[in-house]
Order: sequence, then C-alpha cells, then structure tokens
Amino acid sequence: MKKPSWIYLYLLVSVTGMFACQSEDETPTPDIVELSFDFEENEEGWVAGFADLPEEGHESYELEVSHSPLPEETGVEENSIRIQGHNRSDDLFMFLKRQLTGLPPSTTYQVYFDIEMASQYPQSSPGIGGSPGGSVFLKVGATAEEPVPVLQDDEGARYLRMNIDKGNQIEEGSDMINIGTVGIEGEEYQYELIQRSNSNRPFSVTTGSDGSLWLIIGTDSGFEGLTVLYYNSIQVRLEKNRIL
Repeated sequence: MKKPSWIYLYLLVSVTGMFACQSEDETPTPDIVELSFDFEENEEGWVAGFADLPEEGHESYELEVSHSPLPEETGVEENSIRIQGHNRSDDLFMFLKRQLTGLPPSTTYQVYFDIEMASQYPQSSPGIGGSPGGSVFLKVGATAEEPVPVLQDDEGARYLRMNIDKGNQIEEGSDMINIGTVGIEGEEYQYELIQRSNSNRPFSVTTGSDGSLWLIIGTDSGFEGLTVLYYNSIQVRLEKNRIL
C-alpha cells in the first residue's frame, strides 16, 4: 500500500512557515521536509522529459509518457507514471522533474529519495549495446536551476543535452548520483515492483535565492532498445544542514 499523499505534509510545512514569518525578530525555517507522491489521481506536478537524442527524428525513439495503471502482472492495482523510449542514440536519458517552493533561500539540504517502480528487465539479461536491466542506470539529484534539455552542437549534428551535470550512463555528475539499475532478479521478463534509495548516501543541494529547488529522477541508458518503466511512488526527505 502506498503512503499518504504528499499534499498534507507539504502544506503543513508551508503554512507553519507562513505564520512564523510574521515575527520581525526571527524567521524559523523547516529543518525537515517530507514529501510523498503516489500518483493515484495524477502526476502530482512531476513533468517528464527526454535528452541525449538528436534535435530531429524522434519518431523512431517511440517516446511516450502517461498516467497509467501498473502492469497487471505486478498484482497491484495502483496508478503510476509510465515512461518509455527506444534508445536509438545509445545514450537516451528519460527523466521526471518537479519544483519545490517555499523553502528558505540559499539554504543547504541533504536530500533522500525512496523510489518504487515497476520493471521487467533482468539484471544480467543480454542486449544490444548493454543489458536492458543492468545497463539502464537510475539517477537522482536536485538543483536550484530548472533541469531542461538544450540544443548543443555535437560533431556537426544538433543534440538535446541536459543543462545540468548528470554524468553519462554509469558515470555520475555533480548534479545527479547513480542509485542502481532498473534490473530485476532472475531471468524472466515479467514486471515486478522494485525499490531504489539513496538512504545511505544523501544528496546535497542549496536552494535558490527565491527558496526553490528542482528534484530530478531519471534513467541513463546504455541499452540500445525499448525501455518501458512505471514510477509507482516517490518519497523525498530534505534535512537542513545544521551549523555546528
């Protein structure tokens, strides 16, 4: 069963901060913010995107995003965000992002992600360019700047690349870290729910001058085939750095 909706927790933090700000002597800020997204009704503010692909010719990439039930074979009747893409460029990045507002400006937080998703790709399965399970890497991060694909020249061609440093496939960047793959155990291609987390390795981010930041989650693929994934829930915990 999914956890309660994020809305109550987020509004509690926002409203508490709103009343506290009425004091001219001190402006208390939340030390811990906990958010829970279950996607039962809709995408809850998460927006999908794609990068590391040419400017044109996207038809062959089979890019799709939808609010969708989980596959029946999971045995779970819940809704999710379904995302898919065919990695024709040997480097497809499929991501979800969401902005948070109302945080204290220019403040550093440690960010923890807990993700539940449905995957059908065995970790050790063979595939073109790499394993459909073991060569599709799940990354998480957060930035003050909105993560967006931007056009860049690449050896005479125009490619959409991220404006943040996400790294490349298994390699990490300054704005995203690798928390595993989408691989499942065994050898059978059948959708099941898997969990991925950075609970032992928090990600550090500093909010913008307006008190906002962007969360980003994505898969960086070395498998040159079709990948279809379902994000069932995303839990996020932000802990403000304490000054000793």
